[in-house]
Amino acid sequence: MKRRSGVRRRTLCTACGLLALVLCGCGRAPEPPPPPEGAPAAEAPGTEAPWTEALLLEREAKDSAFRSGAQSPMPAAERAAFRGLSYYPVDPALRFSVRLHRYEVAAPVRMGTNTGEVRDALRYGWFEFRVGDRDCRLEVFRFGDTAAPSLFVPFRDATSGDETYGAGRYVDLAENTSGTYDLDFNRAYNPYCAYNPGYVCPLPPAANTLSVPVRAGEKKYPPAGKTGKLQRRGGAKGISGVPKTVLS
Repeated sequence: MKRRSGVRRRTLCTACGLLALVLCGCGRAPEPPPPPEGAPAAEAPGTEAPWTEALLLEREAKDSAFRSGAQSPMPAAERAAFRGLSYYPVDPALRFSVRLHRYEVAAPVRMGTNTGEVRDALRYGWFEFRVGDRDCRLEVFRFGDTAAPSLFVPFRDATSGDETYGAGRYVDLAENTSGTYDLDFNRAYNPYCAYNPGYVCPLPPAANTLSVPVRAGEKKYPPAGKTGKLQRRGGAKGISGVPKTVLS
């Protein structure tokens, strides 16, 4: 991994234009009828055990890589004291089978980062799903400098800055030909700048701010003596010290 990249330049695994003024990705639904067959929904209970086991093994492997891996984003001085990342309990209700709604044209956008730099990306499509009684939507992006096709879903939610990293979290998905994806917030993770300010991390656009809490996936990581807040170096400053997202 190139060190100054919170999203692997290959990529780790990122609306633009008309959606830039949207401040929230969720809206309260007016007592809707039962969802039609095929609507986004959490996985059936009978499929949870193998999925949960695999998820926990992934977390153990990530802890090991952060503690001693050659590509660990953790500062060397903090690795000896590292006791593992913090996660919410696994919640099947925050795992959704969703359809990717593709834009007719994948428009180029410039995504703001924690350092004030920008990353070029494509505004690729969007996902729709339901958290509790709220209908939600997240914009989906692609980077052009990746070794393999993958989709990038950066987001903030009602836990951001309190229970989770203030600048937001990411979900990565391998692109497929079916158009149906497993949007699993239990796999939501922090950008590398949450652990080390030497990384450049794209920021979620305003349209990817969810009004609901997403209590799944990785929590805020506060190393000893630090607050876990975003550390920024230059760039346009937004609300609460978080650099504002640049989209053009």
